[in-house]
Amino acid sequence: MTPIYFYRTEAENEPVREWLKVLDRKERKIIGDDLQTVQLGWKRGVIAEPLVKSFGAGLFEVRISLPSRRIARIFFCEYESKLVLLHAFIKKTKQTPDSDRDLAIKRQKSLRK
Repeated sequence: MTPIYFYRTEAENEPVREWLKVLDRKERKIIGDDLQTVQLGWKRGVIAEPLVKSFGAGLFEVRISLPSRRIARIFFCEYESKLVLLHAFIKKTKQTPDSDRDLAIKRQKSLRK
């Protein structure tokens, strides 16, 4: 199983963990189950759409369906044999907002400094 870590800012905040804490228990369980599926299948190469979408350059998105027709997205990358959760949000538009993707890319790049 590939370990999952939360991205940590310079101020030692973990934005994805903080985002998860505001969700209700049922939503956190659904997200946790989907993340575990990614963990278990990552090294075997069996993870693909619709659960995970590649954005290129090593950036991926977990696509999670929540109750009440809500859709959660978690951007992640592989870094030093770990999956790092970079950014998460509830999707409100048909396309993934550029601002959310750009923030994930910025965080991904900061890992390599």
